[in-house]
Amino acid sequence: METIFALLIGLIFSAALYLMMSNKLVRVLLGIAILGNAVNLLIFSAGRLTREVPPVIPVDSYIPLEVTANPLPQALILTAIVISFSFFAFFLVLGYRAFQDLGTDDVVEMRIAEPKGEAEPPLGY
Repeated sequence: METIFALLIGLIFSAALYLMMSNKLVRVLLGIAILGNAVNLLIFSAGRLTREVPPVIPVDSYIPLEVTANPLPQALILTAIVISFSFFAFFLVLGYRAFQDLGTDDVVEMRIAEPKGEAEPPLGY
C-alpha cells in the first residue's frame, strides 16, 4: 500500500512540475496548487499510513505502552493547507492583475524589462 502511495505522490509531483514549467500563467498557478497538495500528501505519508491507537499516555507511565499514531504530521498538514491556500490565492490575484495590466497570460510576453526592438544598454564604462 505504501509503495502505491509513494508512486502516486511522485506522479502528482511530476504533474505539478510539468505544469509549472509551462509558458501560460494559469498552468503555472495550477501547478503551484497541485504542488501544495503533493507536499501535504508527502507529509501525511511520512507519519504512517496504517491505523494505530490514539497517542494517549496512561497516568502511571511516561511513554505510551503500545505503538501509537503520530499526531505531528496531521498538525503540520493542517497548517500547510492554510498556508498553501493563502499562497495560491495571493498568486491568483497577482496573476489576474498582471493579465489586466499586460493583456496576456504568456509569461514570455510579460517580459517588460526586456522589450523587443530596443537598443542594448552600454556594455562597458
